[in-house]
Amino acid sequence: MNTPLFHLSVGQASRLIQRREVSPVALVDAFLDRIAAVDDKVHSYLLVTADRARAQALQAERDIAAGRYRGPLHGIPYAVKDNYYTRGIRTTAASRLMLDFVPGHDATAVRKLDEAGGIMLGKLNTWEYGTGNGGVYFDLPFEPARNPWDLDRFTGGSSTGAGAAVAAGTAMIALGSDTTGSVRLPAAACGLQGMKPTYGRVSRHGILPNCYTMDTPGPLTWTVEDSAIVLGVIAGRDARDHATADRPVPDYLRSLDTGVAGMTIGVVRDLGADPGVMDEANTAAFADMVAVLRDAGARMIDVALPEPIAEYRSVTSVINWTESLSIHEGDFLRRAGDMGYALRDKLMSGAMTRAVDYVAAQRRRRELAHATDALVRSVDALVAPCAFRVAPPFSDEPAMRAYTRENACPPFNASGHPAMTVCTGHDAEGLPTNAQIVGRWFDEARVYQVARAYERATPWRDRRPSL
Repeated sequence: MNTPLFHLSVGQASRLIQRREVSPVALVDAFLDRIAAVDDKVHSYLLVTADRARAQALQAERDIAAGRYRGPLHGIPYAVKDNYYTRGIRTTAASRLMLDFVPGHDATAVRKLDEAGGIMLGKLNTWEYGTGNGGVYFDLPFEPARNPWDLDRFTGGSSTGAGAAVAAGTAMIALGSDTTGSVRLPAAACGLQGMKPTYGRVSRHGILPNCYTMDTPGPLTWTVEDSAIVLGVIAGRDARDHATADRPVPDYLRSLDTGVAGMTIGVVRDLGADPGVMDEANTAAFADMVAVLRDAGARMIDVALPEPIAEYRSVTSVINWTESLSIHEGDFLRRAGDMGYALRDKLMSGAMTRAVDYVAAQRRRRELAHATDALVRSVDALVAPCAFRVAPPFSDEPAMRAYTRENACPPFNASGHPAMTVCTGHDAEGLPTNAQIVGRWFDEARVYQVARAYERATPWRDRRPSL
């Protein structure tokens, strides 16, 4: 086998483990060696749980040998953003306020991965509390994660380590959280497939909150199949999260390879943004994506969002600021000096927002959600831009803020629809380009179907960063 173990997909590794051609111990050791070799440059991890991972791998090997195979995640390494609770393991959210916090229970998503036989490698880098103002100010207790495609560039945020780890080959699966793009933007910057499921599809229990009414956990992976495998495990009703929907979780793999022939896919080109806001590489890659799906048999029709993207951004910003302040107000009043600037700046925006503005924003959000749903239901799926530019350099703070603030993520946080970032190629400097695929509420299966058809028709999964 020419592919290094740390560059296998989940699907590939799972099949090899099931056939006993690769052992969980060998797979975990390969990832731990990879972390040791490159993570001092990438900074994707805040904590590596090597001893725990090796013990879990040995147990997985014994269970599989005894015929107790649990499924496609048995023996597969994963890592989680450091805002996920992990029982007995430090959870810092990259904040000075939480450097000594050790939870007494696991997040529901972590528990489900462990029950499926997954093996946790450690806790991943993030913006402070998984939030901020879009900038990176080098004032947190940990070095920021760096983009494996160019170590002087931004990873997107806030699931910074999740994007960096999967791209660098230091994690096979990473769990992040998305409030206004925090799964999809790191996936875009780092050339990954990043799924924000329908709001309420995955439990938030045990994840440090940022914005109660928009926070959505989701996986970042190298392939679409990998994402479908993970979501099939972590999705579902949880009595400890009142927002989770009591709906059956389908087998996302069943329709994965059925293609897009006969589908009608809406193409969102005009986002109501300023002309030229998308860079040339992403503009060209998006046009090519539309052509690829058309050639695969889909009927591609131009559609438009019901309102300019700035309207969605305004609404989600007010909600995000206000709810974040409601969560962190006590620490903001008592310990603001221990917070990084990005978090303080966001909380100050929340402090300056009136209650009537928050109520108006929630009312407007409901209107936008229903109007957006009418659009999504008029087709089988949408394709739209996601991040408008390739990852900017750390030296350009305004460009980093623009990357985070000027993108097409907020409409589908406002509406709650599932949206998945996919890699659409690379620019002249080798930096990933991106787009997103959007589906009807709770129809992640259709999103995966479109994403997989595009992935199979393009060569982008064959190209990895050089580290």
